[in-house]
Amino acid sequence: MARAHNPYGAAERAARSIDQGRERERRFMLQNCYKNAEELAMQLVQRLLDQHIIETTSERIIRDVFSKLLTKLADMEEFDIQFKTAPVRTLVPNANVISLYLTQYIIEDLIEHPDIQDIFGDDLAVYQAVDSVMTKIRPQ
Repeated sequence: MARAHNPYGAAERAARSIDQGRERERRFMLQNCYKNAEELAMQLVQRLLDQHIIETTSERIIRDVFSKLLTKLADMEEFDIQFKTAPVRTLVPNANVISLYLTQYIIEDLIEHPDIQDIFGDDLAVYQAVDSVMTKIRPQ
């Protein structure tokens, strides 16, 4: 019996391989977020302050907020992460999902924190500041 020819077979395998690679990268980054939450939170808050993205009354409290968020991020459902990042998903090509999540968190939720006085910059400026720290957890 002859084998049916599927012209899309190679394309489907390539797409599946890309998706699997992105999923491995996402899991790797989430594990690193969990392991290095304190250090990443400290670097992130310092970068946001240095670039005048946030203005706060208590750097320590904001650092604790990010540390808890980075720790909790590893246990979040994929749907919750995708839902949160949807508004900024097209901000940059080949975006870091962790950086997108943190960017949206800063823009949407952190601004409501009582120790945050103000947040400056557009979405892209916030993403670039966040991603400059989060590139350390991205696999090469």
